[in-house]
Amino acid sequence: MRLGTLRWRRYRYNRAGKPTVTTPANATPVAPTREEAAVSRYAEVVVDARTGKPGGAFTYAVPSHMRVQPGHLVLVPFGKRMLHGIVTGLLETPDVDYTRPIASLVEAQPLLSTERIQLASWLARYYRAPLFEALMPMLPPGLRGGARAHVQAVDHPPQGAEERLSQGARRLLSYLRANPRPHRIAALVATLGPWVRNAGRALVEAGLATEWLSEPRHKPHIQKKTWLSPEVPVGTLRTLADEQQRAPRRAVLLRGLADSHGGLMAVDARKGYGAAAVTRIIEMGVASLQLPPLPADAAPYAPLLPTPEQQRALAALKRAMDSPASAPRTWLLHGATGSGKTEVYLQAIAHCLAEGRRAIALVPEVALTPQMTQRFEERFPGRVGLLHSRLTPARLREEWWRIFSGERGVVIGPRSALFAPVDDLGLIVLDEEHEWTYKQSDAQPHYHARAVAERLAGLTGAVVVLGSATPDVVTAWRAEQGAVGKLAMPARIERSGAPTALAEVEVVDMRTELREGNRSIFSRLLQERLQDTLAAGRQTVLFLNRRGAASVVACRSCGSVMRCARCSTPLTHHRAPGSDGRLRCHHCGRARTEPRRCPRCRSAHIRYLGLGTQRVVEEVGRIAPGARVLRWDSDTASGRGAHERLLRTFADGRADVLVGTQMVAKGLDVPSVDLVGVVLADIGIHMPDFRAAERTFQLLTQVAGRAGRGPDPGYAVVQTYLPEHYAVQTAAGQDYAAFYAAEMEHRRAQGNPPFSRLVRLLYDGHSDRQTAFNEAQQLAWSLRRTARKWDMRGVDVIGPAPTYPPRIRNAWRWHLLIRAAEPRLLLDKVTVPPSWRVDVDPVNVV
Repeated sequence: MRLGTLRWRRYRYNRAGKPTVTTPANATPVAPTREEAAVSRYAEVVVDARTGKPGGAFTYAVPSHMRVQPGHLVLVPFGKRMLHGIVTGLLETPDVDYTRPIASLVEAQPLLSTERIQLASWLARYYRAPLFEALMPMLPPGLRGGARAHVQAVDHPPQGAEERLSQGARRLLSYLRANPRPHRIAALVATLGPWVRNAGRALVEAGLATEWLSEPRHKPHIQKKTWLSPEVPVGTLRTLADEQQRAPRRAVLLRGLADSHGGLMAVDARKGYGAAAVTRIIEMGVASLQLPPLPADAAPYAPLLPTPEQQRALAALKRAMDSPASAPRTWLLHGATGSGKTEVYLQAIAHCLAEGRRAIALVPEVALTPQMTQRFEERFPGRVGLLHSRLTPARLREEWWRIFSGERGVVIGPRSALFAPVDDLGLIVLDEEHEWTYKQSDAQPHYHARAVAERLAGLTGAVVVLGSATPDVVTAWRAEQGAVGKLAMPARIERSGAPTALAEVEVVDMRTELREGNRSIFSRLLQERLQDTLAAGRQTVLFLNRRGAASVVACRSCGSVMRCARCSTPLTHHRAPGSDGRLRCHHCGRARTEPRRCPRCRSAHIRYLGLGTQRVVEEVGRIAPGARVLRWDSDTASGRGAHERLLRTFADGRADVLVGTQMVAKGLDVPSVDLVGVVLADIGIHMPDFRAAERTFQLLTQVAGRAGRGPDPGYAVVQTYLPEHYAVQTAAGQDYAAFYAAEMEHRRAQGNPPFSRLVRLLYDGHSDRQTAFNEAQQLAWSLRRTARKWDMRGVDVIGPAPTYPPRIRNAWRWHLLIRAAEPRLLLDKVTVPPSWRVDVDPVNVV
């Protein structure tokens, strides 16, 4: 039985524990008019509240003056509060005795289509999330801030309409007539009291007042970008730079302007060289600030002539888009690094747009959106929308509404862009589909963008393209089974379409380097290759998937390790320019000053062990003092626009060596990179996760693919202490087939996906270790007892076991795994406490 949101006095519980509703004595039924009878008078509304109600929908009455459709965002009374809600369905008759009316519409038009509501319902069921949380990602940003409903007394009221008004309605009518102007309902509630809402509805229904929504206040986003353009020849700029002996920053700015091939973004120039230097060269008359041309005015780049492999892939995708009933609807585009997958995306999207439909292109990281956006803007100027969390709130709102209005034909962004309001969807692209960042783990629903994309395509008739050089093993297995179409592009090409070879990969055994006396973090081969690349004027990428300068800080006297007081992890040492540095926890963010003495034994013998990106930068400076080194990790790219600035700096040739974490391994396409060095390939390979080998292989193959994308051959040096591991060996040969065969043997022997499915149950709700363990033991016992009761053979309940790390933010963490062909069948029979997090199809099991 569905209930409207009632005050507690209006219902009580019977012996069966079900609520029975008492209709208020003063509630008199009103016969609907003929026009009103044709309109649904009741709506199912999903409210923004933790209700615990199955389905999450409550029944509300639709006021006679209001026209409501599924997909409308509304304000509804819920207890003593006013909450947002989404209309998911309409009813002719309610299945409860008493309903409360919808207060107002938040937006005049429905925001969600029927397909989106169906998608949210599937999300909530499959990933076990509240329905409103599944609907929220599809709504425009910032709409939880309140409605813009207004009310005003009419000039010519109907005769006798005031006779049946309540005392509150009469009072409000007197106030509105004494102040003859539009009044915001929220302001009236704040001034006069909450009774205004019911009184206002009574006036509107009596024809004595009108209620409406003001237009959404979406300020147009004006790109305040200016271009620092040179006004003198390049030779003059270099001469002036040599003369600025007392102004070194101005000299560097002039040289940068000379090397920029047309100018610099003013904001980058001010941040990189100083506002004073920029102002001075403008006063000197050697540069000026100008508006760059708008992208929409630029002529689109002509598509490249596809190779035979690209032609075959495009032909298959075009046939699928032209025939909505054809199968399969999901295609794996398995292409080597640099094989031209992006060009296939672009030409497939162009075909989609030509057919009058729109497209969504997803990237695994926000850091990759600038480069992808640039490529797409060149091909589709003025038609590309961008959605991600690094945009300002105003820009994010404006982009959402531009997409909603149909102004943007292509949407680019991370996983959340999948929920953009794109009607007539024809194509969904997931670039680097193997990346674990397509899984949302920090908030409900814990969805995977790949599964959601396939579900959305099934509802809309769109085609899904999963592109990768190292596909997820499960995706490759599905393609092998015929559930997913497969398109192969093994040959590598340059951007111009000319064929080129994969980078030559050399594996260095660091155990041998250590035995032969090399104490450096760089092998002798990597040092030699680095020197040769710098001498040739080419660029290098050094990869290490760990931040900071030292991963462990320990006392050499007593052996104690500096640990976070809230997490079970060592503190990482981060050096700061001009200071002694700080120790920081990478899990909770807690930081402390660098210790001079051991807190335990007061010894001054402190040792810094391990390495991070800061240490790599220092080592490059030691062996190549003249090299321009750029570091790209989450410490240096934390600000808005930082990823774009770092990428532009490196792509423009203003840095010789780029040191970075996994950000540099994904989608970095710089033709002048000839050398890639993997400083330590073993990080993560020993993690207690059955996907550890797969992620190591993917990361090494992807980062090696950053080298040799131009006309010159590329080289990659992989340093490891485990050269015999099959993930390292197959990555060195860039042999996906060999890795897939070896990995599938391990998966089959252990019964892991794709030969089963997983559900992870995580508990992190208590600061006491024993209490947390007891909670985990109780749920594990309940799951095993239920599996035995229902004779569920082939269902494994693994655990409980502590996570890695076992404590984060002072909360002890335990988890369970359910492994079965269909683990949700067991979950349906067990009540999981709300303190547990349910993760269906997890990508992380540590």
